[in-house]
Amino acid sequence: MEATALKAPDASESDWKDGFLFLGNQTALDFLNTRPFQNGEPVELLPDFPALLRWFRAAGLLSAPDAIQLQERCEDSPRGRRIWKGALDLRERLRTELAAWERGGSLSRSAIDEINRLLAAHPMRTRLKLNGKAYSEELWFDPNQPEDLLAPLAHAAADLFANAPRDRVRKCEQCVLHFHDTSKKGTRRWCSMRLCGNRSKVAAYAARQRKRED
Repeated sequence: MEATALKAPDASESDWKDGFLFLGNQTALDFLNTRPFQNGEPVELLPDFPALLRWFRAAGLLSAPDAIQLQERCEDSPRGRRIWKGALDLRERLRTELAAWERGGSLSRSAIDEINRLLAAHPMRTRLKLNGKAYSEELWFDPNQPEDLLAPLAHAAADLFANAPRDRVRKCEQCVLHFHDTSKKGTRRWCSMRLCGNRSKVAAYAARQRKRED
C-alpha cells in the first residue's frame, strides 16, 4: 500500500469537504467534530466503515487507492465494523477528556493509558522530505492493515494534549464544535464565521434593533 503522510487540512479551505467539517485546525479536533448537532440533535457523520474511510480521505490522511483497497477488504466484515466502532469509541472518549481538560482538569489515567497503548500498537513513522531546496521531517503511516487507521488518530490526540496551548483550544460559543485558535490575537469565539459567527452577529444586530424600538 502507498504510505500516507499525516497533515492537517488547510485552514484556508472551505469549512466543509466531502460532507465533513474541517475547522478545528487540528486533526483530533476535526475528528471530534464528526458528530455535530443540527436542530438540537446529534448528527453522526460516520455511520459506518466506508464513511470513516471517506473522512480519512477528506482529511488528507489516506490515498484513494488505499481507501478503495481497505473498503474492499473490510466494508461488510466484522473486522471493518470493529475498527469503525473502535474509532468512534476513541472519539467519544476524547470528547469527555477534552471537556475536562479545557476547564483546566487533567486527563484520566485510563485515557493516557489508552492513547499510549494505541501509539505503541500503531506507531507513526518519520521520513525526510525535500521541499524545494530545504529538508523537513514528515510524519506518515502505512495503512497496511485496517487497524493502522488508529495511528494518526492516536498521534493527533497525543499531540493535542501535549502541544496545543490549553487556552487556545475551546468549544464554539454557539455550538458543540471544537477548534484550536491559531489567530494572532487568540480571540476566536466561533467555530466558523460562515457558520456560528454570522449567526451570532445577526442575532446581536436583531437584539440591538429591538432595543432601539422599545
